[in-house]
Amino acid sequence: MRKQVYILILSMFATCATGQQLPIYSQYLFNKFLINPAVAGSDGYTSLNLTAREQWVGYDGAPRTFSFSAQTRIIKKGYRVKSNLFNSQVFRPKTDGRVGLGAYVFADRNGLIQRTGFQLTYAYHMWVQSNTQFSMGLALTGYQYKIDEKAINFGDPNEPWLNNELRKGMFVPDVTFGMYLLNAKYSLGLSAEQLFEASARIGGTAYQNFRIERHYYLFGSYDINSGPNSYIEPSFIVNMSEQLKPQADMGISYIYKQDLWTGLAYRTSGAVIANIGVKYQSMYIGYAFDFTLQQIQRITYGTHEITLAFKLGDNARKYRWLDRY
Repeated sequence: MRKQVYILILSMFATCATGQQLPIYSQYLFNKFLINPAVAGSDGYTSLNLTAREQWVGYDGAPRTFSFSAQTRIIKKGYRVKSNLFNSQVFRPKTDGRVGLGAYVFADRNGLIQRTGFQLTYAYHMWVQSNTQFSMGLALTGYQYKIDEKAINFGDPNEPWLNNELRKGMFVPDVTFGMYLLNAKYSLGLSAEQLFEASARIGGTAYQNFRIERHYYLFGSYDINSGPNSYIEPSFIVNMSEQLKPQADMGISYIYKQDLWTGLAYRTSGAVIANIGVKYQSMYIGYAFDFTLQQIQRITYGTHEITLAFKLGDNARKYRWLDRY
């Protein structure tokens, strides 16, 4: 029995390392903060975002992810009078409006592996041109990493797997770093997650240490005007682990008046993604459906992802950070 469990865990970790050690989001453009801490507060909104993703619905043990995030920007509040070399008075804001803060909690399940945790983020925004913003962000992450022992049946009550650390659950601290370039026409981001590459000893001394791989994300988008009230947005995201096995999404979206959008994307691992979204006042609702081009699609009902968001702030001045902050 012990050997069978060992083989099961090996195959499970191999699957995670090559495919999904971290959650995949089909609507990453909707909430880039989940994959890059530098995004926190970058557009000036105070945003609340709830995301639920069910992968391969109908398949037992398929990945399932829930997250709730909040982010904001510390805007300029009040002014103080300061004299310069020429004895003239200059009004300076008490805060420069360059700091973004964010946090989110998440629950992720992939097979027998469960991760439940949180992330706290600090971001700093600066100007490289009059209308282009460069941001850097650092996030502290902590989560409990465990195996669902209820999904494994042991005939031997003295089985060592019943008492190992992974079965009980381990707390894993980690760090994420990101950079983000934002303009009214385009965006470009690069981030690295799980920088500590925490390791876990499973079972007794006969078992190897399993390391959580460092992951990298590169994404970008560009807006092309297609009419007075609409534009087309090509986008891409590439994610890759230390094992150098990249996966990319390449898509295009149509946005009308910032109130309605729809799009299609192709994932190089073998999936076609359709998404649609609508805005009502300060509320945003998005839905994505992933159709897998692999054989598993025959026994599932596809992958579904729903996002609900509230963005508070003056959206008519979304990109006028200099005036507003």
